[in-house]
Amino acid sequence: MAVPQLTPKQTTSAIALPESGTLTTAAGAVNYPLGVYVRSTKQDETSNELYSLLFVTGAAEQVNYTYRKLGGDVVDIELTEKNIFTAYEEAVLEYSNIVNLHQAKNVLGQALGNTTGSFDQRGQISGSTIEGQETLTDVSLRYPRFDFGYARQIADTISTEVGIGGTQPIYSGSIALTKSVQDYNLQHMLSQSSLASNSSFPNKIKDSRVFIRRVYYKTPHAMWRFYGYYGGLNAVGNLSSYGMYADDSTFEIVPVWQNKMQAMAYEDAIYTRNSHYSYEIKNNVIRIYPEPTSYGPSILHVEFSVQKNAWETDSNSVDKAQVDGVNNLNTLPFGPLPFDKINSMGKQWIRKYALALSKEMLGQVRGKFSTIPIPGESVTLNAADLLSQAKDEQDRLRTDLRELLDELTYLKLTEADAAMTEAAQKTFQTVPYFVYVG
Repeated sequence: MAVPQLTPKQTTSAIALPESGTLTTAAGAVNYPLGVYVRSTKQDETSNELYSLLFVTGAAEQVNYTYRKLGGDVVDIELTEKNIFTAYEEAVLEYSNIVNLHQAKNVLGQALGNTTGSFDQRGQISGSTIEGQETLTDVSLRYPRFDFGYARQIADTISTEVGIGGTQPIYSGSIALTKSVQDYNLQHMLSQSSLASNSSFPNKIKDSRVFIRRVYYKTPHAMWRFYGYYGGLNAVGNLSSYGMYADDSTFEIVPVWQNKMQAMAYEDAIYTRNSHYSYEIKNNVIRIYPEPTSYGPSILHVEFSVQKNAWETDSNSVDKAQVDGVNNLNTLPFGPLPFDKINSMGKQWIRKYALALSKEMLGQVRGKFSTIPIPGESVTLNAADLLSQAKDEQDRLRTDLRELLDELTYLKLTEADAAMTEAAQKTFQTVPYFVYVG
């Protein structure tokens, strides 16, 4: 029986990657699924640029690079230019993502509470979310100021607690003591006072809990008791080492600062030692000891703060930007890296990663058919090998880049500088000192 002669209509693949790409094709927005670097419409009213020329050039050159690396001049590559452009765009975005994550580790501590932004579907910053702040651009490319960021915010809270500053508002109020009444509900009294039209803390309390910071009453000025020894007539004493009025006609002129220091010390001694009143607070109810009388203090002063929701701010609050600003990695105002700001090392990584992605796509295409029948024989495709190689190469490239960047965090650089300084000091110890003869 004679073997039939088959005459196939086509002896080459219906789809085959061309040897090189063109700028005209690479500049078409329809060739990119995301269009981060090539757009179909103007980005804004002031810009006529629809694409990054450098990106488009790199994408066109990637076609030839892929063609040569995958042996397109020997066996057809069943990919289109669009596939290569897609791989190239994804490679640039993956590089941008890894670098941005690295930079986030460096700056998050300093950026907490700083201005964040609004982002479009491509991840580009479209505007600032903090009132009165200008739109941020290319923040991921900037070197931030070091100002103890998160530690400073913790210190602000601690400062409030110990009474030496801080950002939390501290209010003051007073209550009138009633004879023979020991217990006073500060929470209720201050809350009612905040509702008054002339209140110094209007509507600041509502249903929130108040934290009593300080309780005090005003004692008479000690200066009224300072001058004089037995009643303050005819003599100015220092109560210390200079002596006072003498029997003879000798006087000593003491410096003014000495009198001032003695007055302050004397007043503090009276405030500390002479008061027989005390109090205790339980659940914001204060109990006065001893029982108030008509001879004791009639007005009691308190300083307090108001418990706020952790996310609550008001227009006059100094921590408004801190609450509405950057709170974690997600709100850092980092957009995709501008393509023209990626150096040669980054672009070489992008080429290799795009090639690995192209291998993966080629493996997916060839994996649809394990073999292709031809006259008198069949061809077995290498889909499994391509997919395995593509996955391994992508993992290796990402891992190598992350490990390299982890060694270049600001903390690691500081440690390296410290080690270099220590080594330099040891080197200098071996340098002999010169003896100078005058």
